[in-house]
Amino acid sequence: MPKANVPVLKEPKPKKKGSRKVALILFLLVFILLCVLFFRSSLSKISEISFAGNTYITDDELIEISGLKEGAPFFGTSSSGIEARLSGIESVENVTVNKTFPGKIEIIVKEYPVVAYELSSDGSLNGMLANGTKIALKNGSMPIAKPILTGWSADDPMLSKLCGTLAQIPDSLVSEISEITPSPTLSYPDRIKMYTRSHFEIITAISVLPDKAEYMNLIMDSQDPGTLTLLEADTYTPYISSESGSEAENDTTHE
Repeated sequence: MPKANVPVLKEPKPKKKGSRKVALILFLLVFILLCVLFFRSSLSKISEISFAGNTYITDDELIEISGLKEGAPFFGTSSSGIEARLSGIESVENVTVNKTFPGKIEIIVKEYPVVAYELSSDGSLNGMLANGTKIALKNGSMPIAKPILTGWSADDPMLSKLCGTLAQIPDSLVSEISEITPSPTLSYPDRIKMYTRSHFEIITAISVLPDKAEYMNLIMDSQDPGTLTLLEADTYTPYISSESGSEAENDTTHE
């Protein structure tokens, strides 16, 4: 019986490892070259820096503090790093940084609001922010109706507390107050006196003012000018009582 021919198995050809390594090296060289060209090009640089929301501090001051400048590497600093540097400014409440490729950086600043004003010894007007920070107003202007703080020392711890409290009550009520002076007692070290544009004198304490604001507004809307005490107990005394007014009218009639 004839023998069957057994097919000869071909030995596998060795893989060309050398060619693959060369291809990988060439790829890495091209990639590195492209990266170098990219980072040397204008596409990788900051081309525009814009700010929004800043009133008390200029764009130039913000740029200096942020450490940014046009032409600097776009990827050289993170948004969080910029935000951290600008958040250290006393007048700034919050900062948001938006980076848009290629080269655009937008910085949105939220500042603490002005809650009151202070007249300095040289006659210039300063703004008092909600966190107690004092700022110089441009051209000494008073853009919005807010109370004037008089008789306060710069190191009075109640001053910052007062500013924070004014930020908690409605703007319409704050705008009605024309002046606030300190009037501390042993029982109420944060006691104050407030004078309104509608000629009320209000005696209260910083710690209770937010809770008393609604009642204070109600009395001013419904009663004649007088003295209003808003502490543990609330009292209201008109400057001219109705009885005195009636007697005055009778005296005038008799004349």
